[in-house]
Amino acid sequence: MNIPSNLKYSKDHEWIRPEGEIAYVGITDFAQSQLGDIVFVDVPTVGETLSAGDVFGTIEAVKTVSDAFIPVGGEVLEFNEALNDDPASVNKDPYGAGWMIKIRMENPAELDALMESADYGKIIG
Repeated sequence: MNIPSNLKYSKDHEWIRPEGEIAYVGITDFAQSQLGDIVFVDVPTVGETLSAGDVFGTIEAVKTVSDAFIPVGGEVLEFNEALNDDPASVNKDPYGAGWMIKIRMENPAELDALMESADYGKIIG
């Protein structure tokens, strides 16, 4: 299982990659493997400010639909439009081309409550 060390992880299986006050968010390799073939990603929250743990969108796979939770509070700036044409990017490259949203973090200190890669690895076995 791929768990990059340059990211932070939530208990809900989202990852976040901060770049200053801006951050990219997606679901982990473990999460995409549990969902199966992803066929649609819906993010109706662009332009909204959400709190950590709020639902920012939904991920539809062949057999299920799952909510996606924002790991830290902030304004949803952008949805990865490439996922409209190729939602399977989340399966193929969850930490790269399969990113879901870009946010402006309200309080970067919330990152401290998230897990490092080693700790996330322990919870997924």
